[in-house]
Amino acid sequence: MSIPHIPLNDATTIPQLGLGVWQVPDDVATSAVLTALEAGYRGIDTAAAYNNESGTGKAIAESSVPRDEIHVTTKVWNTDHGYDSALRAFDASLSRLGLDYVDLYLIHWPVAGRDAYVDTWRALEKIKADGRARSIGVSNFHIPHLRRLFDETDIIPSVNQIELHPNLPQDELRAFHAEHGIATEAWSPLASGELLGDATIGELAGKHGKSAAQVILRWHLQLGNIVIPKSVTPERIRANIDVFDFELDQADLDALAGLATGRRTGPHPDQFGG
Repeated sequence: MSIPHIPLNDATTIPQLGLGVWQVPDDVATSAVLTALEAGYRGIDTAAAYNNESGTGKAIAESSVPRDEIHVTTKVWNTDHGYDSALRAFDASLSRLGLDYVDLYLIHWPVAGRDAYVDTWRALEKIKADGRARSIGVSNFHIPHLRRLFDETDIIPSVNQIELHPNLPQDELRAFHAEHGIATEAWSPLASGELLGDATIGELAGKHGKSAAQVILRWHLQLGNIVIPKSVTPERIRANIDVFDFELDQADLDALAGLATGRRTGPHPDQFGG
């Protein structure tokens, strides 16, 4: 199975569908990532805060898939903001992963109250210049955070990874990303499972002979989002990638647009992290 790649603003690409390993224990991450790579996934998303970079790296080392075919993302945590701290945190992440470079390094949250994300971003610019991260980006940044990076630093983020699902489609932020060449990546793409019992999605699943999760993931793909569903169950890992053989029509997309409520499953970036 061949997964489409999304071009980024720095001449690299990222698989449009990958595996996220948030809340996956380190030892379980190894088997989940190996299963995903065997199933055809080529994008793996971890973070220092997930405490499973070692297990993720072990799977990459054990896999028969060549390293240069695997797109690896990790992230700097809130307590490591600042130029020197972020550089040290990146070194530690790379060591835990057992890799010479990552494909994408993100600032996990802006932590605007600490007012250090600009210096943190300058550290990421250094990491990219040194070739140790092919691309750099952010996560959970809102428009004011992004505008400040534009004004005070040299590189526009390649990616902004944000909570995004049919209840929270993030239309304004996605439009801003598109205007500035930033790719949109969705975390909690299934609203932490809360949308799987939704009646509208259930009807669409029946119409297309797919699961509710597959319908939601297809919605993300047709919007142009990068999406990283999490699972540790081999059957679900394989099912989540089986979304390239059907298409939602305009009536389906209109029905899903009606689910927008603004409800979040995670914290609001303006209130999280101090």
